[in-house]
Amino acid sequence: MKFSLCMIVKNEEKVLARCLDCLRDLMDEMIIVDTGSTDKTKEIALKYTDKVYEFEWVDDFSAARNFAFSKATGDYIYSADADEVIDPENKVKFDILKRNLIEDIEIVQMVYGNQLSNGTAYNFDAELRPKLFKRLRTFTWIEPVHEKMRLDPVVYDSDIVITHMPEGLHSSRDYRIFLKEFSEGRRLSKHLHHMYAMELFISGTDDDFIAARPVFEQTVTDDTRSADEIREASCVVAHAARIAGDANALLKFSLKDLLTEGSAEMCCELGHYFYDIGDYEEAAVWFYNAMNETEAILTIQAADEWPRKGYELCREKLGVGSS
Repeated sequence: MKFSLCMIVKNEEKVLARCLDCLRDLMDEMIIVDTGSTDKTKEIALKYTDKVYEFEWVDDFSAARNFAFSKATGDYIYSADADEVIDPENKVKFDILKRNLIEDIEIVQMVYGNQLSNGTAYNFDAELRPKLFKRLRTFTWIEPVHEKMRLDPVVYDSDIVITHMPEGLHSSRDYRIFLKEFSEGRRLSKHLHHMYAMELFISGTDDDFIAARPVFEQTVTDDTRSADEIREASCVVAHAARIAGDANALLKFSLKDLLTEGSAEMCCELGHYFYDIGDYEEAAVWFYNAMNETEAILTIQAADEWPRKGYELCREKLGVGSS
């Protein structure tokens, strides 16, 4: 089987060579699509391949990936990001896969690992992700950010581990795309709606929450949205309301959430609200509920680290020491 590497890059001079050094012996073709680098990314890429293309950035990762895929000529396309690394043990596994791959398989998933150590928009350290795609089937990337594949192909779950080693989060880029979609009147899919809410709670600043508030307020009043989407939206709006000192809105949206199962995120919001107004006993109740009585729906920190710290602070204020 012939493997084509397809990448989209922008200003990756710090990590691109590291990634390509891992892949050069495994790939029969390297296709690198630059979306507007101002550093030495293209210069580095040209040391590895003459198939370096430019693509005008339109705030749409799927459009860029589809362009890269269109340039491939191999039997399979391997999609990589510049901040990924494959260690020697997994390079051996990759080579074995290449030499023994059954052509009926249309997608190979690999373990995307080491996320929590280096910053991520996700809540887990490792997950299976589609990484290798049979070229002669029509695959289409969808969604302008956090792109995913549309189709139901034959999938093989390998044990090859791709180590994610980013230089930092790209949340500000993602927020800009989310807000552009909203401002131009396009409805965020359920997938993107969840990713937006999750990224806000993992890495969003106060300004990011304030900017996102209109997006999620619209969701809460949209009867075509699912119950899960409304719960996510209520958490975002409640957090933005607490930042803005809007106690009425915080109460309104927290009640919407608590009328269902209640979430750890919303319990944390109430815990922080009561802590900020000096009602430490009530704050402790809500932090305790976040840890023990509810589940997190957007970030695992809401059911562990955040309420645990809040609960301990309440106990200190109340003079009962740590638990």
